[in-house]
Amino acid sequence: MFTKFKTTSSVVFLDPHSEKTPQVAAGTKVDIILSPSLYWVKKLSLPVKYARDAKKLLPSLFEDNLPQGNYSYVVFKEGEEFLAFAYEDKKIIEELGKKDIPVSTIKNVYFAQTELLDAVPCKINEKEVLIVDNDLVFIAPSRWIETAKELSLDNLKLSKKTIKLQQFSHIIDNNSLYKIAALLGVFILLLGVEAFITMQKIESVNIQKEKLFDEYKLYPTMMQNRSVLQEYETTFEKQTKLREIVADFLKLKLTKEQKITKIAYKNKVLSVNISGLDEASSKKVLQSLQNYKAALSSSFKGKNFEIEVKL
Repeated sequence: MFTKFKTTSSVVFLDPHSEKTPQVAAGTKVDIILSPSLYWVKKLSLPVKYARDAKKLLPSLFEDNLPQGNYSYVVFKEGEEFLAFAYEDKKIIEELGKKDIPVSTIKNVYFAQTELLDAVPCKINEKEVLIVDNDLVFIAPSRWIETAKELSLDNLKLSKKTIKLQQFSHIIDNNSLYKIAALLGVFILLLGVEAFITMQKIESVNIQKEKLFDEYKLYPTMMQNRSVLQEYETTFEKQTKLREIVADFLKLKLTKEQKITKIAYKNKVLSVNISGLDEASSKKVLQSLQNYKAALSSSFKGKNFEIEVKL
C-alpha cells in the first residue's frame, strides 16, 4: 500500500496499490503525500478572483466526473488559474488505518500534484509510475517509462498547500459512537415524517425543474444558466441606464431655434449634439444634467454643442 522510505523520514507517500510498508518511528509526526489515485484534480480558469469564491463552484464543476461518494473540496490559486481537488476523507482514513497510522499522528496532508511535480517521472509501485501531462501529475503503467527511478522524498521541501481531514480529526470509540447514534435516533424519530415530506417535495421540484429545462431549452447545469442570467441582467441594467439618460436629454427645455441634431451611442459613450446654443444657454443645459456630472464632458464644435456621457 505504501512506498517505503528511510526510518528517519517523517514524510510518507500514501498509495493504495503499493505493497511496501513505511517505517515510521513511534511518536513521530508524519506528513502524508496522497497518490493521485486518492483524489481528483482539475486546472481551471474561472470567472472569480479569489479561491474562496472558486471553492463554492467545485461541486458543480466535478459533478459529472466523480463516482458516488461523500467528497470534500479544496482549491488553490496558481497565477490566473485555479488548481481544484476533490477527495473522500473516509477513503483516505481507511488507507491510513490499514497500515496502523493513526490520524492523530498526522501533521499535514498534501497532494502529489503540489509536492512531486518536479520529481516525476518516478516509480511508485511495481506496476505504476507518476508522470506529468498538461502540468497535471497522474498515474500511468510503468511500461510507459521503464527507466523511471524509485520515488525519493529525501530533501523534499513541502509547500503550504495542505488539507486537514476535518471530519476525522480524532478517533471515535464504539461506546461514544453508540451514545451519539442513540441521541441521533431520538431526533430521527421526531423528524422522520418531516424528512419524508421534504423528500417528496424535493422530488416534485426536481421533476418540475427537468420539465422547465426541457421546455425552455436551458443549459444542463445551474452554473451555466446563472452565467447567462448574469449576462442578461448586466445588459438590462446598461440598456435601462441608457434609456434614462436619453430620456433626460429629450426632456431638455430648448427654444425653437435650439434642437438636438444627433444622438449616438458607441463604445460605452453617449454623444449628443445640440445646435443653436450660445455659452449662456449651454450652461443651463449642463445644469439640467447634473446627475451625470461625473461622467459628462462637453465642447463647442462649430455651431454645435457636443455633450458626451460615459456609461
